[in-house]
Amino acid sequence: MLYDAYEVQRSFLAGASKLAGFGAGWLTNPANPMAYASASPLIAASLEVFANATAPHGKPEFGLKAVKIGKKQVAVREEIVLRKPFGQLKRFVREGVDTGPRLLIVAPMSGHYATLLRGTVERMLPGHDVYVTDWRDAKMVPLSEGSFDLDDYVDYLIEFLETIGEATGERPHVIAVCQPSVPAFAATALMNADKNPWRPKTLTMMGGPVDTRKAPTPVNTLAIQRPLNWFQNNVIATVPAIYPGTGRKVYPGFLQLAGFMAMNLGDHLVSHWEMFKHLVVGDDEHADATRAFYDEYRSVCDMTEEFYLQTVDVVFKRHLLPRGKMTHRGRKVDPAAITDTALLAIEGERDDISGIGQTKAALGLATKLKASAKKYFLAPNVGHYGIFNGGKWREIIAPVVEDWIAASD
Repeated sequence: MLYDAYEVQRSFLAGASKLAGFGAGWLTNPANPMAYASASPLIAASLEVFANATAPHGKPEFGLKAVKIGKKQVAVREEIVLRKPFGQLKRFVREGVDTGPRLLIVAPMSGHYATLLRGTVERMLPGHDVYVTDWRDAKMVPLSEGSFDLDDYVDYLIEFLETIGEATGERPHVIAVCQPSVPAFAATALMNADKNPWRPKTLTMMGGPVDTRKAPTPVNTLAIQRPLNWFQNNVIATVPAIYPGTGRKVYPGFLQLAGFMAMNLGDHLVSHWEMFKHLVVGDDEHADATRAFYDEYRSVCDMTEEFYLQTVDVVFKRHLLPRGKMTHRGRKVDPAAITDTALLAIEGERDDISGIGQTKAALGLATKLKASAKKYFLAPNVGHYGIFNGGKWREIIAPVVEDWIAASD
């Protein structure tokens, strides 16, 4: 019933959003005499903010059409290298350029699409052959395709790395952003233990919940305070019949979004207030920047019940990886097996989702990896999303990652 009620509300708001957008356009049209009334900019700005806040959002496009390499502008096109039921391996092909380290950017499966990492991909494109894990919205996957859990996530990563390695003849580098730090670390340990020829050359973990016992955040505390069956009974819903995945049990993206918005509600209200003021005075450039951010931020997708609950249990409740008790399909994940993959842990000083020390913990787990193959970087005055997007990512953090990859390549 939860999902059905949400769909009814979404349909109503979608219509209201279109009407508000039409009204805003009508009140700012130079051909409309009312556009010159003193109150019209105020009303139009109000309608525009409402339209943006209530509009439905589908899967965004990466929209990366070109990249500047040196002094040359190079065309970029997307290529699906491997397609799987719950995700695909996407490559950003730089036309006429096939140089640079092979880099797999692992996007989180945490309610947002991989396009949330658009800025991450864009920044790394000039010097790297970039691939990304493009996860699929669980509500769009028919029940006939089976299930998807944390073990499957690790399997996908290993297969993606092997696909890149076999196609290029080079060991890939990996950047895991937030949640996938744990499965990426597990995949790295398993591939090192197996002497897999395509094990990552480097693994960079950014704002990841490797050990959430360190500096726990409200997200971590909630997972500990509630029993697992509470999550199953209160946040799991059934996909309605209007989607291909009808009947699948999922953790809906709209619930994840609601949680993120509630954590920083004041900041979001201020952002919309600033957008309103920019629209009133005709400052479309700044208003468009806020609008673009929220278009991306509100584009959410569902996670399968089994992946969500297993992640809550393994990562946030029982802390199996840092306790040396994590398994993959019955096989122990041994961090000490990592001897040939250089590790970089990056954290944000103001991260309110993954606390300081949670990602750094991965370095201590790899007990047999030489010290020179480990590095830690704490980004000053950077929040969770600033680790992988925005000016501080581009100017401060990305150079650290590039230097680490270059030194290990």
